Amino acid sequence: MSVDNLLSLTCNAGKLFVSFAPAVSGKAAKAMRQQMRRWQLHHRNDLALTDVVKRFRPVLLGWVRYYGRFRPSALREALPTLDHFLVRWAQRKYKRLRTHKMRAWACLRGLRTRQPTLFPHWELEATVGR
Repeated sequence: MSVDNLLSLTCNAGKLFVSFAPAVSGKAAKAMRQQMRRWQLHHRNDLALTDVVKRFRPVLLGWVRYYGRFRPSALREALPTLDHFLVRWAQRKYKRLRTHKMRAWACLRGLRTRQPTLFPHWELEATVGR
């Protein structure tokens, strides 16, 4: 990651100055979302949930530890994209969810309440705002 991901330009009363904002930038968040799309999780219905966790948790944990160190709330825009892919994965994996998107979201919410430490971004949202 470059320094560009941590610097932000701020405009204050017509003056432009550089300030240090240790949070995920829009450019870095976009790169994370693109990386998640490249995983094509929603097409991997051959994987069990444990395999999904083993495969993607280390990458997510790295992002959360790197970008969420000082301002974890800034990750709220990028990481929920994974939840959308998890819902699509569940719809392909389980026949009873295939045509029921709301039911798939309900299953994901249930999983999230039962196992909040399964994915790092779920843990992160529980700690933001304390």
